[in-house]
Amino acid sequence: MAMQYQTGFLNHFATEAVAGALPVGRNSPQRPAFGLYAEQFSTSAFTMPRAENRRSWLYRMRPTTAHGAFVSYAGAPLFTAPDGSHTTPNRLRWDPLPIPAGAVDFVDGMVCWGGNDGIGVHCYAATASMDKRAFQDSDGELLLVPQQGALRIVTELGLIEVEPGFIALIPRGMRFRVELPDGPARGYVCENFGAPFRLPDLGPIGANGLANPRDFEAPVAWFEDRDEPFEIVQKFNGRLWTTTIDHSPFDVVAWHGNSAPCRYDLARFNTLGTVSYDHPDPSIFTVLTSPSDTPGTANCDFVIFPPRWMVGEDTFRPPWFHRNHMSEYMGLVKGVYDAKEGGGFVPGGASLHNQFNGHGPDAESTRMAMAADLKPVKIEDTLAFMFESRTLIHTTPFAMTGGLLQADYDACWNGFPKAQLP
Repeated sequence: MAMQYQTGFLNHFATEAVAGALPVGRNSPQRPAFGLYAEQFSTSAFTMPRAENRRSWLYRMRPTTAHGAFVSYAGAPLFTAPDGSHTTPNRLRWDPLPIPAGAVDFVDGMVCWGGNDGIGVHCYAATASMDKRAFQDSDGELLLVPQQGALRIVTELGLIEVEPGFIALIPRGMRFRVELPDGPARGYVCENFGAPFRLPDLGPIGANGLANPRDFEAPVAWFEDRDEPFEIVQKFNGRLWTTTIDHSPFDVVAWHGNSAPCRYDLARFNTLGTVSYDHPDPSIFTVLTSPSDTPGTANCDFVIFPPRWMVGEDTFRPPWFHRNHMSEYMGLVKGVYDAKEGGGFVPGGASLHNQFNGHGPDAESTRMAMAADLKPVKIEDTLAFMFESRTLIHTTPFAMTGGLLQADYDACWNGFPKAQLP
């Protein structure tokens, strides 16, 4: 079926799947139409400033209170929080997560790579659609970055389709299931425990540029009426829990508000650059940010390196060598990253450079960049991204001992000739 969306980031949306289901004006939630139940879904405190307040009113066929006790969930054994015991100062790089051989859905195919108090960094590899089950993350907001295969995400507020090159945002605490319309799928997930993702301030850039609010799409109301057992898997306090209800949880007939899932096409990002000397700061590639209590220092920035023109005089064009206050987890959706043209960083793979540990382009990329004729060059057929966080990203046991860690990553920086002084 053709998906329908509403556009605009953090706007207040209103939508109904059945005409007359959504109260308007003085129509109160005391007796909603058709015997529906009014339920407020809040992802901020009630007393937040109005511009920061996030909540939606849902009009559903049954309230979400109707379920039994949650018990520990035995699936997804690698979706566990790190304890810090496997964290090192070393630069790390991983091969892609293998596609499972059997029938594994999104939840059971989740693997935790690492995290800190502000974010969790995960990957998924799945071969089967979820059916008669839903996932709810009560610990954090989820940012999904598909790398292989499309996802059809059924949420309480409607349907979202994302393919590689798109991202999806799922509010903290919202139930959803993931279907695989094109077969096996793989990708990356940022679990955001901090302030909800928002668009970064543009500052001296001005009114235009980077991601535009109008390009974020929220789903229109959609529901399913299924009276059969459904499993609810919930992530709560770092662990997975499960319970069963006797109906589909996707029974919201109408809703209005601004706490809603959405998708964004990364091809619509308005990339900025330089036409004079020096290298632009990577902050100009920020799509979304989760601010911290320290102004200018993010709990998490979501940064992309998409196709773009490189035009500049007297400059080294790849990212420079640096030691950074921010910790950087990097993934590659497609193509080749311009700072790692020497190989090893492949689509579906990842790297981690924790704070203040030196990193930058490999020896081959550096050699080519220093010898390049500085004419306009268009970087094409590539899409890399970073989850940047202000604190250390601790790695899990699987990240360090699961067989995907590349033992020779440091070797990409071998072979730099010593500068010859006069």
